[in-house]
Amino acid sequence: MGFLNAIVTTIAPIFIVTSPITSYADQIWAIHKSRSSAGFSLDIPLIMLVASILKVYYWFGAHFSTALLLQALLMISIHLLLLHVALTNRPQTTHHTPFSPAPAGRPYDFWQWRMARPYWSFLTYFAGTLLVVQVLLGTTPLFMSYTALLGFVALAIEATLPLPQLYANQKRRGCKGFRVSVIGNWLVGDVFKMWFFFASGSGEGGVPVAFKLCGVFQMLCDIGLGVQWWVFGDGEEEGPRMPSGAGFGEKVVEEIRGPGDIPLDWEKARLG
Repeated sequence: MGFLNAIVTTIAPIFIVTSPITSYADQIWAIHKSRSSAGFSLDIPLIMLVASILKVYYWFGAHFSTALLLQALLMISIHLLLLHVALTNRPQTTHHTPFSPAPAGRPYDFWQWRMARPYWSFLTYFAGTLLVVQVLLGTTPLFMSYTALLGFVALAIEATLPLPQLYANQKRRGCKGFRVSVIGNWLVGDVFKMWFFFASGSGEGGVPVAFKLCGVFQMLCDIGLGVQWWVFGDGEEEGPRMPSGAGFGEKVVEEIRGPGDIPLDWEKARLG
């Protein structure tokens, strides 16, 4: 067992550090090649950038594994590039089917802006505000509690990424379009990652408890996805029906997209 632990703790950091590139390089290339980011959710860069920036500031209090810090820094770089490519190639206009409801708006159109500048402004102010708070609290007794809070928030945000896919699969009682190979890779990656987390200890240079708790939650979500695929498969196929009466626009959209569909880009929003 000690020999296996030594192998895992040696190989796992390489896997963890390079996971942002292996997870998102093809997405960046696909958007650049097609000159369109249609169907790609801009919420993915938002979630991963916020979580990764918080983790960087968390490191100054926890001093966790260098591999996890390098992963966070590389994740920020990759998602800044992904956001730039997605915004540069974003469709100019969006047409809605007649009689179908418009997409729900957000307060102040948050992260749904038409111009690129507000995205970069938000990220700059977010990182800058955290830096100011970090400096102000750096010499106070609150610093360790503050950075611990940052860590739990960052990892909680990251751990909840599978929840939209779980909800969508349960709502339509099927996993059509969600590849079984992805679920398998997630589960294998979870086993590998959790082994590394618990074999590394929780002290300085190790893996804090926050990483382990959120890793366990994420693994449970992935197991839930595997159970859904086992129980539902692709779901029942329904033949097309002729829409009639009020709300036919909603029916057309539902038959084209599938009820509860969410972009498959959620499959890639992982840390390995």
